[in-house]
Amino acid sequence: MVLRQTENPHLATILSDTKPVATRGAVILPWEKSAHDQDVRAAEARLEEAVGLAASIGLVIVLQATLLLRARRSATLLGKGQVDSLKIAVQAEKIDVLVVDARLSPAQQRNLETAFGCKVIDRTGLILDIFGARAATKEGTLQVELAHLEYQRSRLVRLWTHLERQRGGFGFLGGPGETQIEADRRMIGDRIVRLKKDLEQVRRTRGLHRQARKRVPFPVVALVGYTNAGKSTLFNALTGATVYAKDQLFATLDPTMRAITLPSGRRVILSDTVGFISDLPTELIAAFRATLEEVAEADIILHVRDIAHPDSAAQKKDVFHVLEGMARDNMIEPDWSGRMIEVLNKIDLLGEPEELAQMGDAVAISAMTGDGLPELLALIDQQMTATMEEVRYRVPLSDGAASAWLHQHGEVLNRIDDEEGADITVRIKAEDRARFEQLFKQVEPLLA
Repeated sequence: MVLRQTENPHLATILSDTKPVATRGAVILPWEKSAHDQDVRAAEARLEEAVGLAASIGLVIVLQATLLLRARRSATLLGKGQVDSLKIAVQAEKIDVLVVDARLSPAQQRNLETAFGCKVIDRTGLILDIFGARAATKEGTLQVELAHLEYQRSRLVRLWTHLERQRGGFGFLGGPGETQIEADRRMIGDRIVRLKKDLEQVRRTRGLHRQARKRVPFPVVALVGYTNAGKSTLFNALTGATVYAKDQLFATLDPTMRAITLPSGRRVILSDTVGFISDLPTELIAAFRATLEEVAEADIILHVRDIAHPDSAAQKKDVFHVLEGMARDNMIEPDWSGRMIEVLNKIDLLGEPEELAQMGDAVAISAMTGDGLPELLALIDQQMTATMEEVRYRVPLSDGAASAWLHQHGEVLNRIDDEEGADITVRIKAEDRARFEQLFKQVEPLLA
């Protein structure tokens, strides 16, 4: 075990001015070493990410360590020697909160708190705290509260260890501790039911909004990527919006949408979404389904990567892992990769940008400086066109509704009017073409 004081205290950004005294924190990464050469670098990157996550909720990280695990202990996860050494360091540094970058069982969390004499939170609890601090809209607040309650429901017992635990004389009456736990469990259960109903209403409302956009219609382009990859900075650069963007993990939690105009003049809706992260808690995957549904409805997915990050390839795998899981759960179409454009962001931070030529079909940009943005917009335009069909219709003069429908739902490339009607050539989505020919059966397509 190697303990060291944090070399970058500026990472500990205090998000709230209400705390009179900074909370001293430590971050511990339990790591099961493998035979891979990149194992050490991966552990360093994971620890750095955990330190960034902890600092983003206001902890001043004064201690960080990677602990190699020979075996996972059911009682404490860590070995006895590691617990003893860590206890000395925690007391010496006067640690208030110890973050364990792993999933802890309720018993492991309770035992570690008893051993160290300070608050202990695991990776799931840490991410939930971040989401709770950042969620701004009603939808985001509901999602975070649901995830937090589902996480806490299994950990109620550790909140009431100070109360009597012995049962009553007949064996079926609980002591005051058990009574309080059961009461809290019922309250949490009732609240979870209510939150799920509220979120279902949010999803229905979101569905209506998507149906309305389809009738407009504007295609949707969704930004996805690892947290802090620069999605919000790119969103602002393309839309001229002022969405909160900062060099900070999980700066965006609530979906934001704006309309932009492509070089061809076609209008599309750009959607900024929450960033993914490795080992995303299962509670959050379920709770944030309404947010992730924006990706499901997207015509094009922009996968924004921080190409300057040393662990960029591993971050890409984490993003794809989440999307593949969504496809297995029928949340998105299985062919999602076919509508994806890979965007290599932050090329301004690279020493040798020419190396990007070996990255395949990806487009290299800097959302901060604007480099590569015209090429990105052109590529979006090109891919949008590739998913549409070019059709020619002869619309009678008396059928103004059909003509208006084509102008509203497609891109009219050419129109020739005469005394009897209009010869209209339109570029249109396959599903919209089917809808048009179902609604206006009297209008038949012509040979191009």
